[in-house]
Amino acid sequence: MKWTDVYDIAIELADGHPDTDPQYVNFVELRNWVLELDDFDDDPDHCGEKILEAIQAAWIAEIAD
Repeated sequence: MKWTDVYDIAIELADGHPDTDPQYVNFVELRNWVLELDDFDDDPDHCGEKILEAIQAAWIAEIAD
């Protein structure tokens, strides 16, 4: 997965952190959790606030379904 795979990342985070409400996860922690995903393989420095916002929004949408 790359930073742009926001929906795939959101699914993995929802599965890996089922008791976490993503709206309360700060971006530092969110970034670290993404970097720890087994299937994630992208440059850690290619991440910005907009990407983290998109991942967080996708995660919120994923658990709302």
